Amino acid sequence: MKFSKGYVFLVFTLVLAMLLSACSSSESSDGKNEDGKVTLRFATWDVGEDVELQEKLIDQFNAENTDINVVLEAYGGDYDTKITAGIGAKDAPDVMYMWNYPQYKDALEPLDPYIEERDKEYKENFYEALWNYNSINEDVYGLPVGYTTHVVYYNKDLFDKAGLAYPKAGWTWDEFQEASKKLTNKGDKTTGFAFPGKPDPYDFEMYLWGNGASYVDDKGNLDGSLNSPESIETFDMFYNMLEEEVAITSESWGDTEMKSGKVGMIINGAWYLSAFEEAGINYGVVEIPSFGDKPSASIVSSSGVAMSKDSEHKEEAFRFMEFWTGEQANKERLSFELPVLKSVVESEKLEEDPTKKVFYSMLEQSKEYTPTSFITEDWSQLSENLELTFEQIFNPSTRVEPKKAIKTVVE
Repeated sequence: MKFSKGYVFLVFTLVLAMLLSACSSSESSDGKNEDGKVTLRFATWDVGEDVELQEKLIDQFNAENTDINVVLEAYGGDYDTKITAGIGAKDAPDVMYMWNYPQYKDALEPLDPYIEERDKEYKENFYEALWNYNSINEDVYGLPVGYTTHVVYYNKDLFDKAGLAYPKAGWTWDEFQEASKKLTNKGDKTTGFAFPGKPDPYDFEMYLWGNGASYVDDKGNLDGSLNSPESIETFDMFYNMLEEEVAITSESWGDTEMKSGKVGMIINGAWYLSAFEEAGINYGVVEIPSFGDKPSASIVSSSGVAMSKDSEHKEEAFRFMEFWTGEQANKERLSFELPVLKSVVESEKLEEDPTKKVFYSMLEQSKEYTPTSFITEDWSQLSENLELTFEQIFNPSTRVEPKKAIKTVVE
């Protein structure tokens, strides 16, 4: 059979193209671009101005690290859905923001070997309590990026009007309840304290910690912990404040009532600082009260960055994670995030700030506690059960006594 010269040339061209393509694929199979750079995908849950700041920091990292090109992927409200899908498809980002380590740990790279390659001062520069929230069974899966503890926000104008001295560190729940009574004024339609009618179980456990209790024991057992006398006493305290009408439940965690001057105190994290400043509220913050001589404690809402165990560029990924959690990046985020590095807190004199130092005090005295969500594998189901129980206890239309409501969860 004879072939035309044109046909032979066409075949030769196609074969050559395939060979060149194969060579190109081979050259890029290590994840490097044509210019020899490693590409890292970095997933964030942030949106808007926060993403703009992140892009600025990434541009700086890329400029300083000529062998790496970090590409930001902003997932926003679909973050968990997209991360889960990426993990399932073996296509997870190399580096990703993380908080729910119990759910994702099997897809994450343990970081202890990378941390151990650094000097001991590297790890010690992070606040100890934050490692509890970025580890599972003492294995580190994330580097801390930001955090908040919870504190009591109080309206100074309402305290002044009631003739009350501003609360100080070391105050007790008895003093808190007494203040709540004096702040409540039916004529002015003001109430002493507001808290969620359906509290987040993750957050609410901090009140039990302060009374020497928790949802579960070290082995994950509810019985003897959730229904202990100390736990019931804690639930009763919140229940009784509602019954005595010196506290209200709020759909907005109390911030709406706080902004309108209708409530004297709420308990929440640092994310309300800028909102209350913008609203012009004359407010102060103080540590969460204690049960007598027992130290109070706070849950920590912590964010970290984690590495996919399937990343093909783990050393480069950790270099980027070091940058993202380092001093310069901490300082860039000062306007909206509490620094996680002791060196930055010291250099920026944050412990001299009468407001921010309270969040660090709560962090220090909460370092021995581990949330139940990090202890039990059944947290999702337990959390759902607790939400329903809390609603029974605190909802005005049901208002079931705590001991009775808790009994159904334990059984």
